[in-house]
Amino acid sequence: MEIDSKGTLRLHSRLCVPNQEDLKQSILFEAHHGSFAIHPGNNKMYQDLKPFYWWKRMKRYIVEYVSKCLTCQLMKAEHQVPLGLLQPITIPERKWERITMDFVIKLPLSSKKKDAIWLTKFTNFLPVRTDYSMEKYARLYIDEIVRLHEVPEKLHETLGTMLNFSTVFHPQTDGQSERVIQILEDMLRSCIIKFEGSWEKYLPLVEFAYKNSYQSSIQMAPYEALYGRKCRIPVCWTELNENKLLGLDLIKETKEKKSYANLKRKDIQYNVGEKVFLKVSPWKKVLRFGKKGKLSLRFIGLYEFLERVGPVTYRLALPPELEKIHNVFHVSMLQRYRFDSSHMITLEVIDIQLNLTYEEEPIKILAREVKELRIKRVPLVKVLWRHHNTEEATWETEETMRQ
Repeated sequence: MEIDSKGTLRLHSRLCVPNQEDLKQSILFEAHHGSFAIHPGNNKMYQDLKPFYWWKRMKRYIVEYVSKCLTCQLMKAEHQVPLGLLQPITIPERKWERITMDFVIKLPLSSKKKDAIWLTKFTNFLPVRTDYSMEKYARLYIDEIVRLHEVPEKLHETLGTMLNFSTVFHPQTDGQSERVIQILEDMLRSCIIKFEGSWEKYLPLVEFAYKNSYQSSIQMAPYEALYGRKCRIPVCWTELNENKLLGLDLIKETKEKKSYANLKRKDIQYNVGEKVFLKVSPWKKVLRFGKKGKLSLRFIGLYEFLERVGPVTYRLALPPELEKIHNVFHVSMLQRYRFDSSHMITLEVIDIQLNLTYEEEPIKILAREVKELRIKRVPLVKVLWRHHNTEEATWETEETMRQ
């Protein structure tokens, strides 16, 4: 360190900033919030300031400052590994122990007036209508599923039915059903192009073809996994093979995939009462959240944790305008809020008169100048008023303020 000709302390031409919090905040505010900066990241901001300024632990100070910027928390894209460790689907001990369900909706109206498909884990594809009542779905489930395969243990508990809902905007929660939906839609499109006609007409053939197709995850067809033998079709009219033991291989493969996947994931846990932002992507029906467009917020909030639902899922306290959104979210949809005192707004009591007006109170003179007129000079002062920020300061005559 050395003192230059102007009496300024420098470190290799860099100005040494004294240990004054207000001065540091002023420098960082201009370098981050200024019109010529526009919220750079912590590394860019450090490199911009490094040639000109120095103080102890300067880089750490800048990193903390940027991390607490409310605008950056709401707008900046994520550049980190996915949050939350992989939670593989539980392997059942026997057939039809667990079942998942999903719907394919908004299909063209079929000849039998159906506009949706109800599918189950074993890929039972049932044509339905979106306006069916719960009683109608229950009767259909008994007729088409329970009649052939018994009541799955996952849906049958001592005290009744237990439903495991997937989390909002996180289709990986029920990856099996989501993948089947993709394949189902592709197969139906192929049938319509090839044979024409209503999609409902080809649904039984699509179901049969899927059940008899090879699945890399289990290294056999679903039909073979359920019945222990291959299904005969004209192109493969062969003798039946011997039964295969599938469970141990599935367990081994699942553990291997989980260990590999978690190498590129980050485990994170939140506490009840902690506040977070909720991720919102423009391509995922942001209209539900009251925002739309490519330049809309990446995150909304703040929302408080009510409880931890599962290893990687949490329930949030949502405001009334989001009451139609399922309030359980995967950790990858959340971002921890970093508090800073600048985010707080101090509320002051305003004395309202009977005519619904209030008296402005000056608190500080920010600047002075003299306005030259033809015959006289008028002293002016720039006044900061209570309940207003510096941008709302006004120029008043000195005479008026003295009165």
